[in-house]
Amino acid sequence: MADVQEVDSAFFTPKTKKRTVVEALDDDDDTPLRPIFCLKRKSAIKEFDDKEDCFILDFNPEEDSVDLSKKDVENGHQNNPHDSPDVSLIHEKGQVACRDYPHSRHLCVKHPFTKTPHESCCKLCYCFVCDVPAPCMYWTGSNGHCHAIDNEGWKSMKDVFRRKSMKTH
Repeated sequence: MADVQEVDSAFFTPKTKKRTVVEALDDDDDTPLRPIFCLKRKSAIKEFDDKEDCFILDFNPEEDSVDLSKKDVENGHQNNPHDSPDVSLIHEKGQVACRDYPHSRHLCVKHPFTKTPHESCCKLCYCFVCDVPAPCMYWTGSNGHCHAIDNEGWKSMKDVFRRKSMKTH
């Protein structure tokens, strides 16, 4: 059972001058239960994010901020209208493999393979067949390398290109 109590703190709103702490009352000392803080101000998020695993926001953190769910962070493009409205990206830490590092065209996050023309590529895309930065000299056309994916047909073509490049070097 959890007990909710108001505690005086340096983190307070001018109206309440208190923060709410939910504490678990349990006689067992080995319990993994810890207090859950209910933050009243946006400015307290940074400090509690560094110290606490879990806390409750008693406000809408998106008020007075940019709605990232409607923007592609790098380009300012609208996200796909068919994407789930239940999930929104509000922050990300670190690097994303298929966006921030070289990747095969069919794995590109910036130009999703099933939703964009295969000929499009970002500056980190490379040709799956030739293993060179995209676009390669065989990139376009009905059998262009822009259509390559990780399957047996394209893998065998990749092996043929690899053998050709070994003979020329």
